[in-house]
Amino acid sequence: MTDPQTAGTFVPPARFAVPGRIVASNRAAALWQRATLTEIRRETPRAATFRFAVPGWTGHLPGQHLMLRLRAADGYTAQRHYSIASPPDDAGHIELTLDHVAGGEVSGWFHTVARPGDEIEVRGPLSGFFAWPGDRPALLIGAGSGVVPLISMVRHRRARALTVPLRLLVSARGPGDLIYAAEYGAETTPVFTRTAPEGAPVGRISAAQVAALLADGPEEGWEAYVCGSNAFAEHASRLLVAAGQPVDRIRIERFG
Repeated sequence: MTDPQTAGTFVPPARFAVPGRIVASNRAAALWQRATLTEIRRETPRAATFRFAVPGWTGHLPGQHLMLRLRAADGYTAQRHYSIASPPDDAGHIELTLDHVAGGEVSGWFHTVARPGDEIEVRGPLSGFFAWPGDRPALLIGAGSGVVPLISMVRHRRARALTVPLRLLVSARGPGDLIYAAEYGAETTPVFTRTAPEGAPVGRISAAQVAALLADGPEEGWEAYVCGSNAFAEHASRLLVAAGQPVDRIRIERFG
């Protein structure tokens, strides 16, 4: 076993397998590629963004994710799926934003051991169902780290100067837990469930908020994208349906 204090060395605290849940749909996505960590940015007390140089990366669509693999010195590997936060135009680079999950084998390594210069393996991009190429009005609803694939969509729209309508409704426990807080503009409505700035309400995303966004949408309606925990995804999707959003125009990505 490698010394756990050595920077860049993945030492698994426990041994368990994590099966892949999505099969790569093309040849490029099926290949493992080396990714070099180049930067770490703190987003909130629990979340950080990790930037990688991936020379062989062929690009992705906003909303897609990848599989990440860590390999220990004794050959043990751990794999996880993570949404891609960066926009497609960030050539040769990708960014992932990870929560530090208590007892998490992979997130724990990233938050406590990983340093710029470390190498990992990635495979993707994966899944086209949740992707948004920027060709239709998009209503985005996320909670916590569920905002990660949605910020890729927001960044894509800004980078390309797209005029297609886009709105983001994002939920966090409090202002200090709002990932990417400095990036949000007029397209974003934050909702705080535990603590909020003075004068702002505290509570879950409401039926009234969802209904107002749907009513203020374009004539052709929205394509809705929901990302968060199972409980949040169920809550948000029920609100959308109750407000009149067609079920076949709701795309859901769940985690946890």
